[in-house]
Amino acid sequence: MVADLLVAVAAAGSAGVVYLAAAVRVVKQYERGVLFRLGRVSGDVRTPGLNLIIPFVDRLQKVNLQIVTLPVPAQEGITRDNVTVRVDAVVYFRVVDAASALVKVEDYKFAVSQMAQTSLRSIIGKSDLDDLLSDREKLNQGLELMIDSPAVGWGIQVDRVEIKDVSLPDTMKRSMARQAEADRERRARIINADAELQASKKLAEAAQQMAETPTALQLRLLQTVMAVAAEKNSTLVLPIPVELLHFLERGGRPSPPDRDRDRDRDRDRGQEQDRGPSPGHTDGGPQLPVTGTGSAPQVPVIDTGGPPQTPVTGTGSTPRVP
Repeated sequence: MVADLLVAVAAAGSAGVVYLAAAVRVVKQYERGVLFRLGRVSGDVRTPGLNLIIPFVDRLQKVNLQIVTLPVPAQEGITRDNVTVRVDAVVYFRVVDAASALVKVEDYKFAVSQMAQTSLRSIIGKSDLDDLLSDREKLNQGLELMIDSPAVGWGIQVDRVEIKDVSLPDTMKRSMARQAEADRERRARIINADAELQASKKLAEAAQQMAETPTALQLRLLQTVMAVAAEKNSTLVLPIPVELLHFLERGGRPSPPDRDRDRDRDRDRGQEQDRGPSPGHTDGGPQLPVTGTGSAPQVPVIDTGGPPQTPVTGTGSTPRVP
C-alpha cells in the first residue's frame, strides 16, 4: 500500500511538472505576448518575463518590437519629365501595437513591403529627375508619409524611409555628363572674363598714373629689365616704347606742312604743262615779238651783244635772215 501511494505521488508530481512545462511561457524584453484563449484575444498584452497560460486552451503568440529593416526591391518608373529610372529604397519600421499587428493584418512585414513598393512607384511618377538626384530628403519624407498612413491602422510605425540608389540609362548618363561639362566650361569662361575685366581696370588705373607721372614708366622699365636679368639669361630683352617707333618711322618723311607745300607745287606745274607754252615764250629768255606776212613764219632776232640789228621781213616761202 505504501508502494502504491508512492507511485501515485510520483505520477502526480510528474503530471504537475508536465503541466507547468506546458503552462509556463517566457517573454523576452524586446517582445510582447498576445494571448488567444479559444481563438479570442484575452486580456492585455503580456509583458516581458514569466507568464502562465492554460495548456490546450490558451495560445500565446509573441511579437517582436525591434526595428525591422526592410529593403524595397528596385522599382522602374517614368518620372514627370519622361525619364525612365530604377529606384530602390529601404524602410525602417517597428510594431507599436502587438495585438493589432496580429489581428488586423495577416503578415505585417509583407504588407509593409508591398505598400513601400507601390508608394515608391507613385513618388517616382510625381517627381522630376533633378528632384530624385538632388532633393532626396523631401522625397524621403513624402514616401514615409505615404507608407505610414495605412500602417498606423496595423499597429506599425514607420521610423524612416531612405532612397538608396537611382539608376539611369546610359544615354541619360552621357547627356548629363555633357551638360555638367558645358556648365563647368561656362563658369570657367565667366571667371576668366571677370578676371580679365578686373585686370583691365587695374591696368587702366596704372596707365593713368604713369601718364601723370612719366618717371613711374621709367622705373617700371628698369624693374622689368632687372627681373629679366635676374634669371641668368644669355639674351636680354629690352622693351622699346611705342612712341619711339612712331618717331623713327616719321624720321625719313617730311613733316605734314612740307608735304602739303610740295603737293601744291606739283599740282601747279601739271596745270602749266597742260596749257602749253604761250607764243613768243622761251624758257630762260625774254619774250620777243615776232612779225611776219604771208604763210612764212617770222623768226625773232636775238641780241648777241653786237650792233643792233633790225628784223627783216620778206615775202615768199623762205624767210631771209640778216
